[in-house]
Amino acid sequence: MRESALSKRLDGKVALVTGGTTGIGAGAVKRLAAEGAIVYFTGSNESAAGDVCASAPGAIFKPHRVQDEAGWTQLMAEIRRDHGRLDIAFANAGMEAGDGSVEDISLDGWNAIVGVNQTGVMLTLQHAIRVMRDNPEGPTGSIIVNSSMNALRAMGNFVAYSVTKAAVVALAKSAAVHCGNQGYRIRVNAILPGVVETDLIRGVIDRAPDPAAARRQFEGMAPMKRMAQVEEVTGLVAFLASDEAAFISGGEYVIDGATTAGTMGV
Repeated sequence: MRESALSKRLDGKVALVTGGTTGIGAGAVKRLAAEGAIVYFTGSNESAAGDVCASAPGAIFKPHRVQDEAGWTQLMAEIRRDHGRLDIAFANAGMEAGDGSVEDISLDGWNAIVGVNQTGVMLTLQHAIRVMRDNPEGPTGSIIVNSSMNALRAMGNFVAYSVTKAAVVALAKSAAVHCGNQGYRIRVNAILPGVVETDLIRGVIDRAPDPAAARRQFEGMAPMKRMAQVEEVTGLVAFLASDEAAFISGGEYVIDGATTAGTMGV
């Protein structure tokens, strides 16, 4: 979607995107900035971060890994100092490297994935809520957790990824209930994307022995017979971040072209 076609419904809001240098995260930085937000984003790929900043004017990159608890204090202190508020947090950072089946995965591989996909998301929510509850007009904000359709349909060869993506849906719900019970106007929701046509997926397709067959396989996973586009996923993120979603909290939003809706049939 062209920037000129977007609303400015996020004007004046301050946002944080974790894992914002590539894929859905990079798309979210661009989308939130295009809709008017001041966007901080984190990650470890500084070269890719430069490209994101070039396409999202005003975006601010801060090198940080979500599982680094000490780094969170410095990051959030800087946002408080420079803006005095946080309105949006997209807990997007994730990994699957080192995964395997329940028989084959090493403890190091398991712990690394849990550290990013589960503990890192918990730390994102914890620190975001602590800043949002001190916003000038009172506790308010929107937090979006990037889960996966594999929270609903686990993969046998990616046990840690599947388990952590299911766990963070429960984490989002728990945080939503907590914020409501505390009287905070802080909303927490999870999105569950299917296969998204990111640069990573395109690379997998291009490197396959038969790229056309590989593309058909990815596209055939959804009854809609295509992959999601990054812009479609980030459109959902922007909506949940906006005041239009003011009474939506504790939800899980599948965006997978009906992949998990039922069986394909024979």
